[in-house]
Amino acid sequence: MKEIKGVIFDIDGVLEFQGRVYPGAVETVNGLKDRGIVLRFLTNSTLKSRASCAAGLRKAGFRIDVDEVITASYATAVYLEESKPRSCWIMLEREGLNEFSRFTHDEENPQVIVVGDNRSRFDFDHLNKALRLLLGGAKLVGMTPELIDSSMGAPELNVGSWARMLEEASGVKATYIGKPSRYVFELTLRSMQLRKNEVVMVGDRVPSDIRGASDFGIRSVLLRTGEFDKRDLHGDIRPDVAFDSITEVLTLF
Repeated sequence: MKEIKGVIFDIDGVLEFQGRVYPGAVETVNGLKDRGIVLRFLTNSTLKSRASCAAGLRKAGFRIDVDEVITASYATAVYLEESKPRSCWIMLEREGLNEFSRFTHDEENPQVIVVGDNRSRFDFDHLNKALRLLLGGAKLVGMTPELIDSSMGAPELNVGSWARMLEEASGVKATYIGKPSRYVFELTLRSMQLRKNEVVMVGDRVPSDIRGASDFGIRSVLLRTGEFDKRDLHGDIRPDVAFDSITEVLTLF
């Protein structure tokens, strides 16, 4: 790990969990910045924009700039900028929707349907409307493939569950953006201007954080915090290092 110049941190389950910041998390992040380590904060949250996510972390004491944060909503907006769709139906609410202000929004005849966390509108009428549009030729993008989220307590259906349902029902293959998808790791590494061997991913979830890092070809540190489930280690994915506390990350440097 001596050649590591950059760290990608997951947020929920690593820096904080269920609304509470982990002891030592602020000191660890700020200490790495003081050492000149390039940091990125990569979250599968779609409800938050980069700005709102960074503001919340700064309020907790983290020295974080907006351009160091990559949310699934922001990464999806970058993907759409690159693919240049004629129009989109962005199924999302709260601050994350701000990332899509520069696109043409059309719920009647969109070229692309983008599924985020659209909690209040995941109902019979809207989902059936999305299904018919997909059957009529619209493309499908899922902001994250994760099926379940427990970061705020009780398990909840996550974005991937809704996108997968539409995918299966329509037969339209979805493009997924967030972890563990390769695209979001490519975007993050490009923003760091570092090589793969110079970066490590720190996360609590084996199926998204650790698998994503492994598939992309960067090393990983698993924290046994947050949504870590030891049963996930029974598969073929293994972290390079595992710790019980975020403060132990400093020992790598």
